[in-house]
Amino acid sequence: MSNTCDVLVVGAGHAGIEAALASARMGLDTVLFTMSLDALANLPCNPSIGGTAKGHLVYEIDALGGQMGRSADLVTLQARTLNLGKGAAVYSKRIQADRLKYRSIMKGVIENTPNLRLIQGEICDILTEGEGEEIKVCGAITRLGEKFYSKAVILCTGTYLNATVHTGDICYHSGPDSLMHASFLTESLIKKGIKMMRFKTGTPARIHANSIDYSQLEIQPGECGSLPFSWQTSDEEYLRCEQIPCYIAYTNLDTHKIILDNLKKSAMYSGNIHGTGPRYCPSIEDKIVRFSDKERHQLFLEPTGADTKEMYLQGFSTSMPIEVQMKMLHSLKGFENAKVMRYAYAIEYDCTDPQELLATLEYKKISGLYGAGQFNGTSGYEEAGAQGLVAGINASLKILGREPMILPRSSSYIGTLIDDLVTKGTNEPYRMMTSRSEYRLLLRQDNSDLRLTPIGREVGLVGDAQWAHFEKRRSQINDEKNRLARVIIYPSDEVNKILEEAGTTKITAPISLAELIKRPQLSLEMFENLDTGRPNLPKSVVFTAQTDIKYDGYVKKQLSEVAKAEKMESRPLDPSLDYSEIKGLRIEAIQKLNKVKPLTLGQASRISGVSPADISVLMIYLSSR
Repeated sequence: MSNTCDVLVVGAGHAGIEAALASARMGLDTVLFTMSLDALANLPCNPSIGGTAKGHLVYEIDALGGQMGRSADLVTLQARTLNLGKGAAVYSKRIQADRLKYRSIMKGVIENTPNLRLIQGEICDILTEGEGEEIKVCGAITRLGEKFYSKAVILCTGTYLNATVHTGDICYHSGPDSLMHASFLTESLIKKGIKMMRFKTGTPARIHANSIDYSQLEIQPGECGSLPFSWQTSDEEYLRCEQIPCYIAYTNLDTHKIILDNLKKSAMYSGNIHGTGPRYCPSIEDKIVRFSDKERHQLFLEPTGADTKEMYLQGFSTSMPIEVQMKMLHSLKGFENAKVMRYAYAIEYDCTDPQELLATLEYKKISGLYGAGQFNGTSGYEEAGAQGLVAGINASLKILGREPMILPRSSSYIGTLIDDLVTKGTNEPYRMMTSRSEYRLLLRQDNSDLRLTPIGREVGLVGDAQWAHFEKRRSQINDEKNRLARVIIYPSDEVNKILEEAGTTKITAPISLAELIKRPQLSLEMFENLDTGRPNLPKSVVFTAQTDIKYDGYVKKQLSEVAKAEKMESRPLDPSLDYSEIKGLRIEAIQKLNKVKPLTLGQASRISGVSPADISVLMIYLSSR
């Protein structure tokens, strides 16, 4: 076996898998290293994929030619669409996934992908050559001393780097799920001038299903008729998925008292943990302290698989000692006799400063070295998979001598995620939310393919089958929108009764169905009996066509904002520019600009500490040049 390859990927979590599959599918010889073959594609934190804004990321990964959405569809235990009470722009799909089946399917995909080798081993050192500003990566060394030479290396180490697990005052080196941690790579990266940070995350206990009194809990059934993540999954195939119910529980004042009485025993509050934890997924002790006015907090009991008794209690993450964990658990209604199969823990790990990366996710200091996933300071499987896909694509494009793929903020949540990381940085595990995008009216999960599949095709990751499906769907959507504009609804008692019952104004003159359904109270389903020429189309096509029509006015307004922003984005900045030489810039702006090295004037305008006045100075400078 040759110890040379084009792309070497370190870590087979969600970032590493998408990175390795992308480069291999683009025709490059790829090697994927993992600490354990049995932990590939593990879901150690929670058994779900998607969620608010995260669902958008999964759809976007699929639209570009990635794998996460398809595998998630095949292991769905329950599906729900979040934010249905809000506008369609923020509808977000979330599924309960079968952990073991997800890992098995992903392992099979990796093992059967041409150009891709999967190897169990710990990478301890990154090999580079050159010096000064001409340093480039040339491979890596395993813990067994084996050298692998490559043209690019993608670091997707997840939560394994120098990982330390905390339960009360007991702490020890370990990766998630009691797996080995990576103990040498951090030192190698620091020696090469890479700035590292330390973050923290955690997970709740896993509880035996038979020890729970479900009569004390609220049942949460699955959603019938939700759309799959992937273009490869037909509506008919997906609707056959069996929906397993989840349950809702609540903390109470007794739970809160136990936590507060033992607060100093929590690793979070004893001073044992020094890493920064996620703001939007806090431990239960954090919630009790930060929201002391609340008498209860909602918890979700979720299955981890169809063939296991392990149940996951979302919202009950903790680093308390095990005896306190049991008291907390038994204080919950329905859990008085609960038996724990895996105890909760917090985990600290090393990650990099994402501001050291370009928008391609390549390091500024070391050519050919890329970072992706939680290694870049994010939290979540979906954020990881999105970054891995981008890193894999860009590493491949660079080796092939082609232009990089840089997704603007207006194109996708993936573009927003990466721009936030490399431009603004993060001092806590970054979580994608719909509110982070100023263009969220354009970035619906149902139109991800319309936005991104042509890009995936251009870079060479979208194959003929996906492209044919996309072209057919795009044509069907356009035809349906044109048809609805031609369907005329005439005033009648039947029509006005529908309008009156929906709480909207009656019509007195003929109107197209397209114009009529722009009213927020109305939908196509209300006029099924009147729309006799309606073709038999996939549910996803009808939904996108209807939503495009409803959002038309808002979309046009936002597109004009995008056009204005593109003027700034089209003004390139030399990455080698020394901003201290530009007169008129404030000292803080000089420092921030020299750190980030923005590629465009638009990116410079989003750097924290760079004011509109500084941008004006830069515009004058560019004009004079």
